This record gives sequence, structure tokens and C-alpha cells, in this order.
Amino acid sequence: MKTTILILFTLVFSGLNAQNAEQILEKVDANMSSENRVFESSMTILGRRGSRTITSRSYAEGTKKSFTEYLSPASEKGTKMLKLDKQLWIYSPSTDRTIQLSGHMLKQSVMGSDLSYEDMMDDRKLTDVYEAVISGEEIINGRKTWLLTLTARVSDATYYSQKVWIDTERFVPLKQELYAKSGKLLKQTKLSEVIKVQGRWFPAKVIYKDMLKQGDGTEFIMTKISFDQKIPEHIFTKASLKQ
Repeated sequence: MKTTILILFTLVFSGLNAQNAEQILEKVDANMSSENRVFESSMTILGRRGSRTITSRSYAEGTKKSFTEYLSPASEKGTKMLKLDKQLWIYSPSTDRTIQLSGHMLKQSVMGSDLSYEDMMDDRKLTDVYEAVISGEEIINGRKTWLLTLTARVSDATYYSQKVWIDTERFVPLKQELYAKSGKLLKQTKLSEVIKVQGRWFPAKVIYKDMLKQGDGTEFIMTKISFDQKIPEHIFTKASLKQ
């Protein structure tokens, strides 16, 4: 009898955990995802021999369309990227050529940073890609967080699993660890400078670290951001790459 009660209690607790974890993730998605957004950012690659900063302006519509134009330095100015669903094109002004990246090429580093093109391509909501369970609670930078363990529910997830530390009040991630199916830690992110924009909480600063690379990571800072803006449809066309 005691064994039966214990089994029932375990099943009920597991069900509540999964439900609560799903609800937490839905609130995170509500903060981090949007119908569309326009933002300007700086990306500083922290190398062992020095650092360099690249600025850009980006437009995104849902999870399938995005367009980025690099503004500085002079060596990168005018470089543009267009994503349409699972296709990615890059225009280089120095060669006046547009190339399409696919397959293993998407795993390459973006501008020598700790982000891959694959990282930039996968902008889906966490709830669409992962199943979540609450694994514990921790304090991150003085903030109480829930530690969620995420496991991919789709076969094309960029990372098989994640550990994500979620601010319990603002429902934004403050830290992420990204793992391969083998359990190997591939990347780590630390998120900070959380601001409120149009009623939603959003981390304005993210430090990415590719655990397989040397260097101190890549610092990504949102300098301007607005959500739910009307974006001209011509932005998301191949013609816009050479304009």
C-alpha cells in the first residue's frame, strides 16, 4: 500500500513539475519572442590578443524572417545577411557577391565570434523546441532563479539539451548552458542588464562563450530595440541585399 501511494505521489509531483516548468517557459517566451522587432547592437569579440567591436542593425519578423546589415567597422560595413525560414544568404560588398550558406557551413563562426550562423538561424520559441523540468533553485547575481533542464522534443534542435536559470520575478534567463547529445558542454551564455521595453523584460547584454574555442567570449549588447514595429516587406527579399 505504501509503495502504491509513493508511486502515485511521484507521478503527481512529476506532472506538476512538468506543468509548472512549461508555464515558466511560456512566460520566458512571452518576454523574449515577438511578432517582429527592430534593434541595433554591438558585438565585441574578446580575443586573447585584443578585442574588436562590430555594430549592426537587424529586422526580424516572427521566427522565419530576419535581415541584418553591419554598420562598422569599415572592413565589415555593408555586409548583409538575410534569413528566410531555413535558408541564409550573405552579401559581401568587397566582392559584390551573394552566397548561400547551408549544411555544415552554418556551424561556422559569425565574424570570428563565439556565435555560429546556426545559433542565429534558430530563433524558435523554447516551448516549440524543448520539454522542460524544474531541477532546482539558485541565486544568480543576487537574483533568485529556477534552474530548468530542457531536452529537445524536435530532431532539428541546434542543441540537444540546455540548462537555463530563469529569474523568478522577471521570467528572463540569466544563464544558459548548451549541451550536445553526448552530454558535452558546448556553449555558455550569461545574460544581464535586464530592462523593461514595451511592457516586457529583456536582457540587453549577453556574453557568449564557445567552450571549444580559446578567448574570453563574445559580448553582445542591444543599444536600441523596439518590438511590434511595422517592417516593410521588401526588407525580407534577396534584392535588399544589394541595395
